[in-house]
Amino acid sequence: MKSIRLLAIVVILAAAIYLGYRVVRHFSKPSAGDSVTVYYSKVDGETMVPWKVSLGPARDPQSVAFYAATQAVAGPPSDVEAIRFPTGTIVRQVDVSGSTAIIDLSHEVEVNGGGSFAETGEFKALVWSLTAIPGISAVQVRIDGRKVPTLPGGHLELDEPLTRSSW
Repeated sequence: MKSIRLLAIVVILAAAIYLGYRVVRHFSKPSAGDSVTVYYSKVDGETMVPWKVSLGPARDPQSVAFYAATQAVAGPPSDVEAIRFPTGTIVRQVDVSGSTAIIDLSHEVEVNGGGSFAETGEFKALVWSLTAIPGISAVQVRIDGRKVPTLPGGHLELDEPLTRSSW
């Protein structure tokens, strides 16, 4: 008789644990911050398209900003028509100072065959991607560690931080 009661208690406890697990699992939402929104500019130069990119384990603002910048510079999958950064452009470093992300791009960004139209689309996507991160509202661009007034074409002023309202 005692063993039947003990077995009944074990079965009831196991069922309660299993049901509790299922209820918690059903009502829990994915943790905020599992992805970051990255933007690209369609070939019309105006339309910004967001896409979610999964984050790795790092969640500090600087790591998230670096990852978002890297994804924005890499652009969407190759089968998607979009304005893209020049081939070989890489994100060398990203620092977050207050509400400004300071991004250092490689010199390949200076080789732009698309003129002001392409520059605008590239940097608009980069700024939108970084300012989608909570706490970042501006982006200061550097090239190979140097603060530059413009890219060689002179179409886009880079001596001051860029914001979404820059466009």
